[in-house]
Amino acid sequence: MTLPRRPATALGLLTACLLLAGCDGYAPVDDTDASGSLTRTIAESDRPAAPDLGGTTLDGDTVRLSHYRGDVVVVSAWASWCGPCVAEAPELARIQRVWRDRGVRVLGLDNDADSGRGLAFQKKHRLGYPSLWDPHGQLGGALPKGLVNLQALPYTIVVDRQGRIAASRTGAVAEAEMADVLTPLLKAPRPQRTARTHG
Repeated sequence: MTLPRRPATALGLLTACLLLAGCDGYAPVDDTDASGSLTRTIAESDRPAAPDLGGTTLDGDTVRLSHYRGDVVVVSAWASWCGPCVAEAPELARIQRVWRDRGVRVLGLDNDADSGRGLAFQKKHRLGYPSLWDPHGQLGGALPKGLVNLQALPYTIVVDRQGRIAASRTGAVAEAEMADVLTPLLKAPRPQRTARTHG
């Protein structure tokens, strides 16, 4: 995460900002790790519908979040110049590889101004999932306000099988930590699919 790391002060300020932003309907913070990264889950009754993020991937394909309806989707915003994004790349690749057969998909949002840099990053780190090119952060900007810090990469949201936002994280993710978020979401039944799947 690209913000100063003063956990106690930062957490207090962030909590106050979230409340002022009108996000007190979301469940409270579940975890702040030693790096200051923030993970929180949202109670099922309070989960907002995820915007149908979509566009062109770095590989030139067209993908929409709704194509994954019925799966649990980890949506991660990143950029090639972001150090924590480099650190989390193998973790996200592992989530896609290990959890795919259980019903989890990863979808990236590449914030690089140059799509060529994003594509090179994708190839270098052998990411087995698609990333939508989002150079101006417009896709991230469609998320509910206060859910993540759009100015701090990486950030992640987790979308449940019904297309609702179930969790968010500001900061790099790790597969072991995400397991605690993904496992209960996978227990929900799949809705009937009406769209094709990718990735």
